[in-house]
Amino acid sequence: MGETVQILAYGEWPSPVDAATAAAHDGSPEYVGFVGDEVWWTEPRPAEDGRRTLVRRHADGAEESVLPAPWNVRSRVIEYGGRPWAGTVRDDGPLVVFVNFADQRLYRYGPGGEPRPLTPVSPVGLGLRWAEPVLLPERGEVWCVLEEFTGDGPSDVRRVLAAVPLDGSAAEDRGAVRELSDDRHRFVTGPRLSPDGRRAAWIAWDHPRMPWDGTELLVADVAPDGTFHGARTVAGGPEESVAQADWTHDGRLLYASDRTGWWNLYRDGEALCPREEEFGGPLWKLGHRWFAPLDGGLVAVLHGRGAAALGILDPETGEVVDAAGPWTEFAPTLAAHGERVVAVGAGPRSAHEVVELDTRTGRARVIGSAHEDAVDPAYYPEPHSRTFTGPDGREIHAHVYPPHHPGYAGPADERPPYVVWAHGGPTGRVPLVLDLEIAYFTSRGIGVVEVNYGGSTGYGRAYRNRLREQWGVVDVEDCAAVALALADEGTADRERLAVRGGSAGGWTTAASLATTDVYACGTVIYPVLDLAGWGTGETHDFESQYLESLIGPRAEVPERYEERSPGAHADRLTAPFVLLQGLDDVICPPVQCERFLARLAGRRVPHAYLTFEGEGHGFRRAETMVRALEAELSLYAQVFGLKVPGVPTLELTE
Repeated sequence: MGETVQILAYGEWPSPVDAATAAAHDGSPEYVGFVGDEVWWTEPRPAEDGRRTLVRRHADGAEESVLPAPWNVRSRVIEYGGRPWAGTVRDDGPLVVFVNFADQRLYRYGPGGEPRPLTPVSPVGLGLRWAEPVLLPERGEVWCVLEEFTGDGPSDVRRVLAAVPLDGSAAEDRGAVRELSDDRHRFVTGPRLSPDGRRAAWIAWDHPRMPWDGTELLVADVAPDGTFHGARTVAGGPEESVAQADWTHDGRLLYASDRTGWWNLYRDGEALCPREEEFGGPLWKLGHRWFAPLDGGLVAVLHGRGAAALGILDPETGEVVDAAGPWTEFAPTLAAHGERVVAVGAGPRSAHEVVELDTRTGRARVIGSAHEDAVDPAYYPEPHSRTFTGPDGREIHAHVYPPHHPGYAGPADERPPYVVWAHGGPTGRVPLVLDLEIAYFTSRGIGVVEVNYGGSTGYGRAYRNRLREQWGVVDVEDCAAVALALADEGTADRERLAVRGGSAGGWTTAASLATTDVYACGTVIYPVLDLAGWGTGETHDFESQYLESLIGPRAEVPERYEERSPGAHADRLTAPFVLLQGLDDVICPPVQCERFLARLAGRRVPHAYLTFEGEGHGFRRAETMVRALEAELSLYAQVFGLKVPGVPTLELTE
């Protein structure tokens, strides 16, 4: 006999998915790589102050966290970071170099020993930072990206390729670091060395472009003494984004370019698999990898429209064979060794896990960070991807997560509340994967819809370019169109719609509350609120000129920067909201929230402002995530008239 389903108001269903469970499972493995035959990767530890540890998978399958707290393997280059480690095997075992978050120094480490610093601390500005290391023990060096601050401002910075001696001689001596490239380009990725060691390739770009707008692929000759000569541009341009480059086993240059409107693969300039699909993506972190050449000539690829599948491309035929398995999305991290490929995959029923593909058999299996059900999977949402129609008939892609509970249903005459989630970036995409933060709401009877609004990646350059000079317009319109479509078809309650987002999604949320009447309330997380300040030294260098494309050239349309800012429309805001902000955030600093709230003073809009010590851009500590989730649920309970026992009441002030 099946248990009877009880009828209870949407939003009031009891759920085993509490905030602590969701927080404990936040984050995913990243930066996979081979150290000899072993697979290593970085992994989050929310319960240990949000640090990231380095995990080693031994030959027998045992996993070991090789660096104890407080070591935190994470780079701050361009603030979003980049690949923070590299490893190789020597006669006496593994040799690993890694970046430690607290001091941003590069360290060398061998199991059984203590990490030893390889780079100095700089007293200037935000110091010396490193990313995308390439270990070259035969040269006695590690080559990487160096980000060096030259003053106290966020844009007083230069970036070059540099060689750091492995013997520790640069640990106190900046002069012992050998610069490989000049600093003519504002941004560079790490060097990829050709198999014969005679050429190096890297990607560079300059303000005001972002790496998905236009980059250059550079190649230089490497002399026997390790110096670079004759650097030349071989692909890319102002309207062509090269997202990744590498060398094939026989020394040909492989790269992903969107010159046709889609990121496709090229080998020495020749298209390998021309399709209206993405074989690349936005380079938010140095060291994102969408492809990895194999020794035999095949190429492991992540590809698709929207969701990224893992496949093996035969460059000679242009055919791609996808890996079999339950994973529907793969993150942009790949590594190849011999015939083995390692990736990070997830699906609607499993969070991200480390997956190994045997290219001979096409079989894939989980080898690390294996998903374990924290609660009975009967409580997981059952989502579906949909395409909605927006203004002017344009397509809008979204993932709909209806309320779902094995033991409860809502009253027949009631429609559930829904929360629209706007992703960050805004040049990004939200994948359809298990997220216990979503289950936290859906298992209680609150629906969630994640909107890949115009400007999102995964759907070609034209879709991405919809947001050019339209940020705060197209994103807001697309989210509203999806919310209203769900209400019109009877899926959602028109009177109980909310909107939430972080970073650029926080901007979309605040702009939605200030310029539409669609939502009853909103959750605004470490947002961009004030464009005038954001482009003039209040944010970090990487995004300091992002608004030139998202809003328009500041010199030509300065009034648009004021018009679009949610802060300028604080007087129109009537819906209750909660504002969540990390106090150490250098990307979206707290001063933006403080100015916004000052403009709102006396307007009698119920709200709460929660700040978190020691948190930057993106919450990483379990206790922060618990407080934030419970505050968000309490807001919805108060606005939607729900009884939610066991959750602290969020104090709203006017």
